[in-house]
Amino acid sequence: METLSKKISLTPNSLKVLEKRYLKKNEEGKVVETPGDLFIRVARTVASADLKYGRSEADVALVEKEFFSLISSLDFLPNSPTLMNAGRRLGQLSACFVLPVEDSMESIFDAVKNTAIIHKSGGGTGFSFSNLRPGGDIVGSTKGISSGPISFMTVFDTATEAVKQGGTRRGANMGILRVDHPDILGFITAKDNNSRFNNFNISVAVTDEFMKAVKEDGEYDLVNPRTKKVVRKLRAKEVFDLIVNHAWKNGEPGIVFIDRINKSNPTPNVGKIESTNPCGEQPLLPYESCNLGSINLAHMGKEGAVDYQKLKKVVWQAVHFLDNVIDVNKYPIEKIDEVTKSNRKIGLGVMGWADMLIQLGIPYHSDAAIRLAEEVMGFIQREARNVSAALAEERGVFPNYAGSVYDGKIRLRNATATTIAPTGTLSILAACSSGIEPLFAISFVRNVMEGTKLLEVNPYFEKVAKERGFWSRELMEKIADKGSLHDFAEIPEDVKAVFVTAHDITPMEHIAMQAAFQKHVDNAVSKTVNFPHDASPKDVEDVYMFAYTLGCKGVTVYRDGSREEQVLSTGKTKKEAEPVQVKIVPRKRPEVLSGKVRLMKTGCGNLYVTITEDEHGNIFELFTSMGKAGGCAGSQAEAIGRLVSLALRSNIEPEEIMKQLKGISCHEPSWAEGGKITSCSDAIGKALEKYLKRGEKGNGNGGNGHSEVMHIGQCPECGGAVEHEGGCAVCHSCGFTKCG
Repeated sequence: METLSKKISLTPNSLKVLEKRYLKKNEEGKVVETPGDLFIRVARTVASADLKYGRSEADVALVEKEFFSLISSLDFLPNSPTLMNAGRRLGQLSACFVLPVEDSMESIFDAVKNTAIIHKSGGGTGFSFSNLRPGGDIVGSTKGISSGPISFMTVFDTATEAVKQGGTRRGANMGILRVDHPDILGFITAKDNNSRFNNFNISVAVTDEFMKAVKEDGEYDLVNPRTKKVVRKLRAKEVFDLIVNHAWKNGEPGIVFIDRINKSNPTPNVGKIESTNPCGEQPLLPYESCNLGSINLAHMGKEGAVDYQKLKKVVWQAVHFLDNVIDVNKYPIEKIDEVTKSNRKIGLGVMGWADMLIQLGIPYHSDAAIRLAEEVMGFIQREARNVSAALAEERGVFPNYAGSVYDGKIRLRNATATTIAPTGTLSILAACSSGIEPLFAISFVRNVMEGTKLLEVNPYFEKVAKERGFWSRELMEKIADKGSLHDFAEIPEDVKAVFVTAHDITPMEHIAMQAAFQKHVDNAVSKTVNFPHDASPKDVEDVYMFAYTLGCKGVTVYRDGSREEQVLSTGKTKKEAEPVQVKIVPRKRPEVLSGKVRLMKTGCGNLYVTITEDEHGNIFELFTSMGKAGGCAGSQAEAIGRLVSLALRSNIEPEEIMKQLKGISCHEPSWAEGGKITSCSDAIGKALEKYLKRGEKGNGNGGNGHSEVMHIGQCPECGGAVEHEGGCAVCHSCGFTKCG
């Protein structure tokens, strides 16, 4: 195994993301395992589940080697928590959970507590708020007035902001409200203010009755979930138009076709599905979790065709792997352990679909691509069920099998087998295209350390360009700026036809591809439908209706440049759309802050640097005081402290402030423990550096010392471009993803 681990082939960017997000670190933050160690750790932990089913130690050793080869080859990767936590103390391996929110204070705050526990363990959560009584309704115990579901969503959002996930994954939530809830209009407009619900994706649960009323331009009922009585009627088309216009404006809310989801619910005898995970591809029952993984289709070609023999082998190994994960997983809550093991849902999906099409010379937006999508996913679905059936013979069917849709038809180990999930970070590790998305760019600029920008070109395009004789760095830079190949006469037309990006594909073609995969997926398909900046609300409406007609289970749309903070490095946003200049307003100072004072010896005397934190453990302000009061040095140090405080309260990275201050020299340097202090500015910078260092951070929490605000379009970690793909936001520069 150790010898095998030396053969792992990873790109520099894959290594960077592994080191930042996946590999073990010690208390000083130093990486203490290699990628080979990680793959061995994961393979060994997951293979150990076979011992539970009577396998010998020798058999399990062979399974471990098989699993190691499966993931280290990057033919298949499980969801991020499995890579991060398998074989480690936390041991929580699932990415997605759904929690119930019932109409009582006890249930609401139990859900808030459980959300915090799940986020701390690395998972994302989905909720339906449809069971909560509407705002203004009576509260029986106090005869008071209910504040409604949107108000309680704020509590979940605040709790998520407060819980940081060890620097590797952020908390992500899905909030769903039924279209027939009395508070639906307020829910649709809830994210008009960009400062609200930054830790939520929101979607409207649309019913078949509602869609029928939209088509017929009729009215539909709003029903109080507490009394089950109709409280009002609305014109369906007006509500639909409100959803469409808000999705056109900033991408939210999305929609999920909730009745269609429940028609494919494998265990209707257990309960109804009311919500999904944060990206919408995994419908789950209350307290249910799911383990996801993706096959790298970029590795499944051979001599200009799909290598179905290899694909079958990978499917069988991957389903075995994911079923084992259910048994070795350390679930964060006992009820989740119980419900998950009762249904044993897994979600095997794909990534590298655009790469496969390029290898086969098939344009993404062609009929041939749609036919191949159905063929490939149909094959994966059939084989996944065959594996599940084989596992059921060996290990038994899932406990809720009796009364399920499979009862008496086919014996299966898993209630669901397939899901198309977003693969933002996983596809960076595997160096392939994300999920079933088209390429996000042919050539683009990647931001790296110290503001350096590197030009990156799709390797398949680079190879073709050099073979066909039109390669030049100047051309690649122009493509990076333009974002499309359309206007370049030197590029052959057949190459242009194959190397298309998300914005070369019409919204209807995006939906057609999503629907092709959905035909052969148990759960749902996570995909972003990209619109050009000049698309109209009518274009969004047409896509929603087309998606409903073709059998999709939900839709996520994004109109390029529709969020005011967007910064793109591929030149795709319309040049005419001038960026909105957003003024930064510093955070208000709370009444109480905690802090710690550090003595720094300077040539002007002792400088006392006080650094304070807010209630979340983020650095908030910095004050200075000279041992000798008054004088120029004291006033300058005070001025620096005030400006540093202003920068910190405006969410400027403390590390960037530190870099600006360190090394500034004056005529009176001094020497103290730890080295030379060249000036008061240098002393303040070094005091901040000492504070940020793990283990020397005073009353800090070991985090990064700043408030993590997700600015859609611009990465909050590296400042690079964030692309909307797979129903999520992903930075291809550093691997950051809003959804994990």
